[in-house]
Amino acid sequence: RNAKLVLLGDVGTGKSSLVLRFVKGQFVEFQESTIGAAFFSQTLAVNDETVKFEIWDTAGQERYHSLAPMYYRGAAAAIVVYDITNAASFTRAKKWVQELQAQGNPNTVMALAGNKADMLELNSCWRCRKRRLMHKRMGSSSLKRLPKQPSM
Repeated sequence: RNAKLVLLGDVGTGKSSLVLRFVKGQFVEFQESTIGAAFFSQTLAVNDETVKFEIWDTAGQERYHSLAPMYYRGAAAAIVVYDITNAASFTRAKKWVQELQAQGNPNTVMALAGNKADMLELNSCWRCRKRRLMHKRMGSSSLKRLPKQPSM
């Protein structure tokens, strides 16, 4: 079966890096900004079922914001990504969550991903309590760090 997955968030939060790491196992230090959206797919076994994830990596620039509903419409899951070193991207992530709750499919599974943990230790970063509270409200009890390089 197929499952549509969309990544949303500000420009420079690392959405493309997360997708490339998931799909190709690669990390590119200086990733160019996505224009419009990029499409990827990845097939995985989930609970004894084969699922093909159709992944839409959306551009974070404000000029592309009006295109976002076209990508999150019908999505089984949405990952809202923010940069833990940038307080403004967290504020914008909250707006993405609100937009998805108001305009998206009520059955869409949402996840909030704090990215770039390698840039700043989690316990010393800005507004840690507020961020953890938002993760908790969304049902995500902890933040995970995804290493730049896969372990062999």
